[in-house]
Amino acid sequence: MEWKKYNPTYQILEAAEKGGYGVVAAIAYNIESILGLIRAAETKRSPLILQLFPWAITYSDGLLVHAAAHHARQASVPVAVHLDHAQDEQLIMHAAANLPFDSVMVDMSHYDMDENLRKTKELVAFCNAHKITTEAEPGRIEGGEDGIADTAELEGALTTAEQVEDFIATGIDYLAPAFGNLHGDYGPQGPDLDYDRLAMVRTTIAGRVRLVVHGTNDWAEEMTKACVANGCVKVNVNKLVLLDYHNYLKAHAASTSLTALMEEGTRRIQRLTEWAIDVCGSTGKA
Repeated sequence: MEWKKYNPTYQILEAAEKGGYGVVAAIAYNIESILGLIRAAETKRSPLILQLFPWAITYSDGLLVHAAAHHARQASVPVAVHLDHAQDEQLIMHAAANLPFDSVMVDMSHYDMDENLRKTKELVAFCNAHKITTEAEPGRIEGGEDGIADTAELEGALTTAEQVEDFIATGIDYLAPAFGNLHGDYGPQGPDLDYDRLAMVRTTIAGRVRLVVHGTNDWAEEMTKACVANGCVKVNVNKLVLLDYHNYLKAHAASTSLTALMEEGTRRIQRLTEWAIDVCGSTGKA
């Protein structure tokens, strides 16, 4: 489709694939995170994907989305706006038709596989009709994060070659495999990633879609670098870049003015995001 060449998410990830680096795709919850993430990208001269959960739409009636998109369009580096883990069909259609997203993750993983594929294909077509590119998750990545439905009660399933083919057939542009990664925290045992499975997925997609990695909380730098080396060009992060901000709020909220909390919180988000950009290898790529 000709229009995809002009889609910001598509452009950013196409360049990343050609350049062999990853792009931070970070969750924004508020103005502090929108500012901190984009300031980090501008400082590092790096592309960025600014992500929002469906919660941002329902909580603010779309206001946070408009704020994110406004600042993204004004940025001096490429910044795309992505709706992550969209699990409600009506909300996906509302977002695609009425809000300034560049891409949407169509997450129907809470349905059985046949229903998942059917709904994904229909929603991908709807998003494409509104010039929005799409992502999906073959297999099932367990766990939950603040702002999305918890799938901890659902059994995780590692991505197979057959599922890769089935999801590519839905028309998606970006694929997020399950290869031992989890949403949320890993616990004391830490992550146990199946890099051989990730390599199999990369071989199977054969450049037809682009690879995404989810579940990077508590990861060592080497794990992110290994995923990028294995072809993951979109690197989803949440707590990884917000942890310093959260810890600062817990320690200082009772004794610091709100404006000071916001300003220092923004700086802390920027600082961790700059580090994540370096790890992904996108510094200077804008």
